[in-house]
Amino acid sequence: MKRIQFSIILLLAIVFQPAMAEDSAANGMKSVLVTGASTGIGRNLAETLARNGHHVYAGARKEKDIIALNAIENITAVKLDVTKQDEVDAVVALIEARGTGLYALVNNAGIGGGGSVLDTAIEDQSVLFDVNVEGVYRVTKAFAPMIIESQGRITTTGSIAGTITRGGLSAYSGSKHWIEAFTDSLAMEMEPLGVKVSVIEPGNYQSFIRRSSVLKAFSKIEAAGGEITPAMQKMYADTEARELSYKLPDEVSTAYMHALFDDKPLRRYVVTPNQNEQAFTIGTKIQQLVELNQWGPYSYSREQLVEMLDKALADKQK
Repeated sequence: MKRIQFSIILLLAIVFQPAMAEDSAANGMKSVLVTGASTGIGRNLAETLARNGHHVYAGARKEKDIIALNAIENITAVKLDVTKQDEVDAVVALIEARGTGLYALVNNAGIGGGGSVLDTAIEDQSVLFDVNVEGVYRVTKAFAPMIIESQGRITTTGSIAGTITRGGLSAYSGSKHWIEAFTDSLAMEMEPLGVKVSVIEPGNYQSFIRRSSVLKAFSKIEAAGGEITPAMQKMYADTEARELSYKLPDEVSTAYMHALFDDKPLRRYVVTPNQNEQAFTIGTKIQQLVELNQWGPYSYSREQLVEMLDKALADKQK
């Protein structure tokens, strides 16, 4: 049945391919794939791109989200679970059939969660890495040929958690640390091919990721025959209130628009809702630098470190 449904979708895409391709070329419209576009940062960015005249392939897993996204002008919703190779391949085939090409890929799909190392099952950590790490790798490999053809952009949603962390966040922070390394390595590989690579590192903005983590934990408890206690329900209510108190991720979308369309995109964009989060993030990175320099016969003096910092700042201003 799934094969029949996909064949119908693909046939319709081929039928409407010429008009879609011609309209895109005539309007200077660029096509961008955004994974995890149903809520939060992904949804905000999809709407921002569409509002600015770009065509968005918006990835979502649930039917209700696909329907909602398809109702927005310039958005084509696609069923896309980044952990499922067949769904990734189906979206590749769909975009190829429509003839729009693909200017940019936004690896945004991700989940939160984790827990303390001693108390959290390995399976729970594996689920998180399957989405946040393997999902990014899988999607990038699949769509890279189209991005190379258009000499476009690949961007990924990291987090300030890629620099800072705390107890209980080793899995989530670890996945975002991986995105830092992935971005640097991929940028080196893509540069000779004319593709620019960036990572956006948001702080605490409004999304559904924290509530989703709590709901997944509840589902696991219920599947094991447990009950959701009033204390647990209060925890969810508190999580919801905290998440909704954060700023909408408009500033994150602004950073993404620069990474996607500016002639000189940055490698990293730290986007925080307030000065405290910025100071904590940069301060942590400086502390790590000091720790890296503590040991061994080849450590640098304060003056040498300052000289290196000044040079790095000067090079970025060129």
